[in-house]
Amino acid sequence: MKIVEFAGIGPGPLAAMLLADMGASVLRIDRVADTGLGLPIAPQHDFTRRSRAAIGLDLKQPKAVALVLKLIAGADALIEGFRPGAMERLGLGPDICLQRNPRLVFGRITGWGQDGPLAQAAGHDLNYIALTGALHAIGRAGEKPTPPLNLVGDYGGGAMYLVTGVLAAIISARTTGVGQVVDAAMVDGVLSLMTPIYAMQAGGHLSGPRGTNALDSGAYFYEVYECSDGKFIAIAPLEAKFHADLLQRLEIDPASLPAQHDRTQWPAMKTRLAAVFRTRTREEWRTRLEGTDVCFAPVLSMDEAADHPHNRARNAFIAVGGISQPAPAPRFGTTPLDTPKPPGSVDARTVLADWGLDAHDLAQLPL
Repeated sequence: MKIVEFAGIGPGPLAAMLLADMGASVLRIDRVADTGLGLPIAPQHDFTRRSRAAIGLDLKQPKAVALVLKLIAGADALIEGFRPGAMERLGLGPDICLQRNPRLVFGRITGWGQDGPLAQAAGHDLNYIALTGALHAIGRAGEKPTPPLNLVGDYGGGAMYLVTGVLAAIISARTTGVGQVVDAAMVDGVLSLMTPIYAMQAGGHLSGPRGTNALDSGAYFYEVYECSDGKFIAIAPLEAKFHADLLQRLEIDPASLPAQHDRTQWPAMKTRLAAVFRTRTREEWRTRLEGTDVCFAPVLSMDEAADHPHNRARNAFIAVGGISQPAPAPRFGTTPLDTPKPPGSVDARTVLADWGLDAHDLAQLPL
């Protein structure tokens, strides 16, 4: 599978990384000038640029556009994350590209979508999740909403839905011979992710203010607790049998407690469990609870995660270019994935030759 990636920030690079990790030949087209987008990062630490070649092109130059169209003629898909209309102004809009390659999947990732009143407005992850109800629902009682990094908008509602849409459209194109545009808007993706949460609200399970419900830190049995060493653990025994297992291991008599789902007693129960968990260190609680049915995990820092025995056993972190980083996912039973290649290590000339560019084409590139 051949994918042309137009350089961007956030969800586009992660989507391209996921496709490259799974074996696609992805060619990244970089801007020739720094546009000042996103947070600056050293090339070797830009993990989402791994496993693919990159070339720099000035897409305002006709020769560069002609070269891109030649690449697109042999591609399965392209990914771009510009504002609506930008690709059209470059002469690389869907009509032109699909005319050159009728089977092409034209993947577009934006925050607001290709149309609508906000389509041309600037924004970032936090703005997009704010519009969907997701941000309002995340946070503790009496506090303002908490930004969940940029996992929900950029990566959950953006990159994952772009990859899903592009792969589905490629399957369709291989069946029908007809490509199409995939409009992956983060507001749409986040709302889709929120479907079960909206279902909880409709069913009365998310009826209280932020931070007072079962899954948003309201319940004592779905909470983070501090240990005697100042570190934290997470417990989540939602089901009655797991809840009973927790009480048994904490040596708490169930008869001394209110009903698990009596919301009026959740604050008092939090205070009681908080006192219990402060009696031991995080490691002592790991020894006592990890691997049981109480739904337990230590809250690990990013520095600690790679050393946890479970992550080590599954090789969840790998070294790429001598730098530890998360391994590709998901895993396949009969087609194991190759180890990713460090950013900048894939030879562009070799990739371009595989894509059908000849010596004359390569001579025009700043490689």
